[in-house]
Amino acid sequence: MESATSVVGAFEAKTKLAELLERVRRGETFTITKHEQPVARLVGCGQEIRDRRDAATKALKSLRERYSLGGLDVRQLKEDGRR
Repeated sequence: MESATSVVGAFEAKTKLAELLERVRRGETFTITKHEQPVARLVGCGQEIRDRRDAATKALKSLRERYSLGGLDVRQLKEDGRR
């Protein structure tokens, strides 16, 4: 579940920090810009971890779709490896 990121200028972020923090607490994220160039992200605690976890899950699902065992049985392979 990816949320949209709003863009806010550094001056506005400074003057409205309390409001932005409340919105972040409710799940929003912000990219802070200076001279129209992104310089920082304002995200809730744990959001970066969730984003990384979601990206890793997506990558693993992609790998699973690209590779197969060609009909081999995983349990049999495990048993063969124990011998």
